[in-house]
Amino acid sequence: MINNAQVEEYLRAIFGEIRLSEFKPLGAGVHGTGFLVEFDTNEGEKSYVLKDLSPEGLGHDNPSDRVSVFLWALDNYNTLPKHIKAIDVVALHDNGSLHSIGGGKEYFLLMEKAEGENYFKDLTEFSKKDSLDDRDIKKIKAMTLYLAEIHSVKKDSKTLYWRKLRDTIGHGECLMGVFDTYPDGILTYDEMADIVKKAVDWNARLKPKYRRLSQIHGDFHPGNIWFSAEGGLRPPSENPLNTEVDFVLLDRSRGPWGDPADDITALTINYVFFSIKHYGSVRGSYLEGLRLFFSDYVRLSGDEEIYEVLAPFFAFRAAVVANPVFYPELTLQQRKMLFRFANRVLDADRFNPEDVNSYF
Repeated sequence: MINNAQVEEYLRAIFGEIRLSEFKPLGAGVHGTGFLVEFDTNEGEKSYVLKDLSPEGLGHDNPSDRVSVFLWALDNYNTLPKHIKAIDVVALHDNGSLHSIGGGKEYFLLMEKAEGENYFKDLTEFSKKDSLDDRDIKKIKAMTLYLAEIHSVKKDSKTLYWRKLRDTIGHGECLMGVFDTYPDGILTYDEMADIVKKAVDWNARLKPKYRRLSQIHGDFHPGNIWFSAEGGLRPPSENPLNTEVDFVLLDRSRGPWGDPADDITALTINYVFFSIKHYGSVRGSYLEGLRLFFSDYVRLSGDEEIYEVLAPFFAFRAAVVANPVFYPELTLQQRKMLFRFANRVLDADRFNPEDVNSYF
């Protein structure tokens, strides 16, 4: 994977004029492989170890997982007495070159600018309608078509499917992490624990379904879906989906692979949330939107099993929209309705969007 010339070029960039005398594997373990790096400098011989991490398993599945381990090591090895010193974090590029990425105090992402209006605007407008108009329906169908297409890309990996299940419950940005941001007085610790325990039981139920592992967005919520042009409409010839509606997405998160239920619940919880906020139940355009989203997605994807795997993902998303840190405008009663929804969906074997109000 790395050759002597690459290592020597990197070392010269860091240490100046050197001569590489030894570069060889020291041995491999479950976590990864260590390489001996010895070289001569004007100050004498130096000897270091270059370490990698094995992909897949132990939370090291993606390059971003592995670099986070090494950046943490660079920040913390040197602050503990008697610990060996970390020198640098090294990135291997596609062209085979090695470059330092260590030493940063913070890291930033430079990305394209999104144009248009996000789907939160549409959801707000739903409260002024008794039923969906033609443009609303086209937008929902464009989203379900998009999801059905990306979810058709499958990957055979128990490790990655189980990782997604585990992260949905225990990740700092998911169910348990979101609960940890709640101010006291909204939900007792025992009530939070009840939801988490039920989600853990679902983890065991879903593990055999690892064949469902699919390409996902990972945070397909309304704020990350921006419809372009006036009302999101444009000629089908300008849109790879070949529909009148086009959108761009922001902030793909928490891994490229998972259960399609992750994306489906990230969006559909908002039909529930907005309707509870406006009406105290799921009705009108929100109920119509929820039903259309599910029926059209299942028609396009053929994924009838989706209704049997939604529960822990809905629990996570309900915890998000019920969180006063994110949505301070909700009343306590409205939040309790969302917690009741999470509990009852977790208690059921199958989610039924046609009877969504029974979960309250």
